[in-house]
Amino acid sequence: MADLMGSRAYCCFKCQNLVAFHDDIVSKDFQASNGRAFLFSHAMNIFLGAKEDRNLMTGLHTVADVYCSDCGEELGWKYIKAYEETQKYKEGKCVLEKFKIVLGNG
Repeated sequence: MADLMGSRAYCCFKCQNLVAFHDDIVSKDFQASNGRAFLFSHAMNIFLGAKEDRNLMTGLHTVADVYCSDCGEELGWKYIKAYEETQKYKEGKCVLEKFKIVLGNG
């Protein structure tokens, strides 16, 4: 647990709820409708909305919106299923929009 306390963390911009650790970033090169976003291998203190198929820049995916478990703010989405073989690495991972998260203390 002591290791986690020193980790760089990302929090909901609205309520400061811890949602992800910097070490879980897979990519910083994602684009959301409102700007840059980060792909995380794991996110916490979130809940998922309904699953739906969306045609994104990289093809058809089944996704669920991701919300902060404390304040309910929409933070991004989770990839449930990728239909193209080259996109399968995204399955189970979360995209959090950069403007919806802030660096905090883990």
